Amino acid sequence: MSAPTRAEVCVVACAETWRGDGAILAGPMALIPRLGARLAQLTFAPDLVLSDGEAALVHGDAVEGWLPYRAVFQVVASGRRHAMMGASQLDRHGNQNISCIGDWSRPSRQLLGVRGAPGNTVNHVVSYWVPRHSPRIFVERVDMVCGIGYDRAAELGAPANRFHEIRTVVTDLAVLDFATPDRRMRLRSVHPGVTAAEVARATGFPLAAPADVPQTRPPTTEELALIRDRLDPDGLRERELR
Repeated sequence: MSAPTRAEVCVVACAETWRGDGAILAGPMALIPRLGARLAQLTFAPDLVLSDGEAALVHGDAVEGWLPYRAVFQVVASGRRHAMMGASQLDRHGNQNISCIGDWSRPSRQLLGVRGAPGNTVNHVVSYWVPRHSPRIFVERVDMVCGIGYDRAAELGAPANRFHEIRTVVTDLAVLDFATPDRRMRLRSVHPGVTAAEVARATGFPLAAPADVPQTRPPTTEELALIRDRLDPDGLRERELR
């Protein structure tokens, strides 16, 4: 079997974000996070709940339940979900922007809008997937806050922030988290072939980092076989990093 590609390393890194979550609803919002959630469910997280994107709950190739759209909000509001969203901008405390670039009253670029980001980040665990790590995305200050980070959650205080947790940020270069005393972004691991200096140059603010940054865990032989032969035999994962 050939060596894992960067996309396959990212699939596994996304899968790891759901490790230990138990029976909660996963909310992957792009192809590589969805492959990661399915991989986690088939290996180390069998209790993870996945939707087909409509109303069916699936485990592997089988339908195991029904979750209509109106019921999703009950799950969200109770903290029983872990979503992996995208981000057009992220700052050092995990504040996310998917709405606009520039002054919100007259933006230079109009994006998705706020969508469900505020409710997600207040009500349940959130992680982020960024397929192109660059200073344009990792910025000193986001132009508009859609998903709230640790600094704003602290300002909210209890009980409003009781479910707030930004678990990880997975990119095409690295895995990042907020395991620091002041809850600012930290470099957890670099993907094979990437250096900590490369990640630092691609980030628009100083990252916290250990003296010796470990390498992101590569896929096992079993995981590679599942990714290539069952989950994504057409290799669509490779296109997401181009």
